[in-house]
Amino acid sequence: MSEKITLVDGVLNVPNDPIIPFIEGDGTGVDIWPAAQLVLDAAAKKHGKTIEWKEVLAGQKAFDATGDWLPEETVQAFRDHLIGIKGPLTTPIGGGIRSLNVALRQIMDLYVCLRPVRWFTGVPSPVKHPEKVDMVIFRENTEDIYAGLEVEEGTPEAKKLIGMLKDAFGWEIKPDSGVGIKPVSKSGSKRLIRAAIQYAVKRNRKSVNLVHKGNIMKFTEGAFREWGYELTRDEFSDVAVGWDDCNGDPGDKILVKDSIADITLQQVLTRPDEFDVIATLNLNGDYLSDALAAQVGGIGIAPGGNINYVTGHGVFEATHGTAPKYAGQDKVNPGSVILSGVMMYEHLGWQDAADNIVRAIEATIADKIVTYDFARLMDGAKEVKTSEFAAAIVERL
Repeated sequence: MSEKITLVDGVLNVPNDPIIPFIEGDGTGVDIWPAAQLVLDAAAKKHGKTIEWKEVLAGQKAFDATGDWLPEETVQAFRDHLIGIKGPLTTPIGGGIRSLNVALRQIMDLYVCLRPVRWFTGVPSPVKHPEKVDMVIFRENTEDIYAGLEVEEGTPEAKKLIGMLKDAFGWEIKPDSGVGIKPVSKSGSKRLIRAAIQYAVKRNRKSVNLVHKGNIMKFTEGAFREWGYELTRDEFSDVAVGWDDCNGDPGDKILVKDSIADITLQQVLTRPDEFDVIATLNLNGDYLSDALAAQVGGIGIAPGGNINYVTGHGVFEATHGTAPKYAGQDKVNPGSVILSGVMMYEHLGWQDAADNIVRAIEATIADKIVTYDFARLMDGAKEVKTSEFAAAIVERL
């Protein structure tokens, strides 16, 4: 009889046969989810474990069945079972939910968007040394512009807010402006940075880089930087030290440093080996994670996880879109959702199974057995279908 994953004294209690909810995903979800499940099941079985997959609905499939894009039953299933995984979702056009992915993160307070980025040998890359890219991004998931509040240009609300800001603060804003407010809290910033430093300690990483635009937005992004250094001094002085407190020489401690977002986007290209764990705000993290994915082969193999380390909840996900024109063609790369499953296994403590999948993916790509997106960029590659790529990975487990 399969069991639920539980949280006991702040630690996940994971049975050998957990129930894990999944969302197949829209568009190419019909192709990539079965491929990912094949690989995940085979790797778990190798170590005497099984998963009872519980399908829940979101996106177009949910709307067609229930008239609701994100049914409460789906959210409740993720709450009850703590850990889940999902394919890509369609975002409804027009009013209502801004993004289903964002909605799920905010409803469940999944404050960390975890995006590890590394290169797999043989994967086509536009840069000379993709092997130097080995970074883990902690992107704040619940604040910044994704929790932004806006009023539309020309509306009574916009006129009222512009007038209020002028009266209260003397701020001169053009009358034909749309206006947005971006919240960044001390508590939200610190819990994100805390998770990044704890990850660095646990994984023996060298540094944590606070990426911000604090030279311009001093009381939001600049505050994020200051709160990060404050947290390092107050809670992690035994294992980590800020740049200014050690003149850049941390000794045997983790170095906490910071950099401006725009120069960071340059330096992750020119000096990628100087970056390790990155903690940043939502929009910066969005840009960085996709830019880094391009350096190691594209978003098609970029995994992601949305985690609340306090409540134990985590939803792991393919980071790309639904690509509906390829749906049902058994063609696209399932790497993103497979590697998100690897992240999920690591989070569950199933490290051996996770490592097996990574090695099998590397071996498959080394044998030049790849889907079309890689095959068109590799000499001598054998192009295979989504399902065939998954089967080749299983053979190499």
